[in-house]
Amino acid sequence: MSPPERHPYGPARSQFGELYLPAGEAGGAAGPPVAVVLHGGFWRAQYGRKLMRPLCADLAARGWAAWNVEYRRLGRLSGGGFPRTLEDVAAAVDRLAALPHAALDLTRVVAIGHSAGGHLAAWLATREDARVPVTGVIAQAGVVDLRLASELRLSGGVVHRLLGGPPARVPERYAAASPAERLPLGVPALLVHGGRDAIVPPVMSERFAAAARGAGDTVDVDIDPAAGHFEHLDPASRLWAAATTWLEDR
Repeated sequence: MSPPERHPYGPARSQFGELYLPAGEAGGAAGPPVAVVLHGGFWRAQYGRKLMRPLCADLAARGWAAWNVEYRRLGRLSGGGFPRTLEDVAAAVDRLAALPHAALDLTRVVAIGHSAGGHLAAWLATREDARVPVTGVIAQAGVVDLRLASELRLSGGVVHRLLGGPPARVPERYAAASPAERLPLGVPALLVHGGRDAIVPPVMSERFAAAARGAGDTVDVDIDPAAGHFEHLDPASRLWAAATTWLEDR
């Protein structure tokens, strides 16, 4: 595998992605399918794309192009928050249609995100104006219900920083940003979670799956009772094996 290519999708310092391409002619004439990879860190600037590099390398070895997206996050110099963080990941996906020198199969674009990145991955599926729509979602311990994140005060209530307040104060922002309030996703989804995850409890995936299925979505859930929050980032973990097995049918 060659080193990843860095491509901007906007002028800000955090508006770029790293494109990992598989070796050879993987994917055939149409090019390889694409995994849009979104890191977590509760939308905070101190966490970044480097968290996902091992998974991106593994995806490329499996014949997928991995688009490791950086985006504006919460922090004095980063400029993230609502709606900019959402606008960034949307622009990053649409940038796939105009990447130089890259033949990609844009009929197969799966968004994969860990923790807060899982929120962004699921949200991408709900966009109505996408130039490059996603065709599947994998949420790894995804924060897919922002009202529930507020109720549970995940990471000290960081969702209030992301959206500018609790649901009672800015309900329209939760309606715009929370995948749980934008169902159906309209694409197949896999929710993988550790049963011992104390950072994003598995009830997040369980409740979302029930609601999404009720809205007509096809949703698979895989909860590993022995796993916590960070095993998702290990390409040798059972949780990642569940994700890559699911990808085989995409």
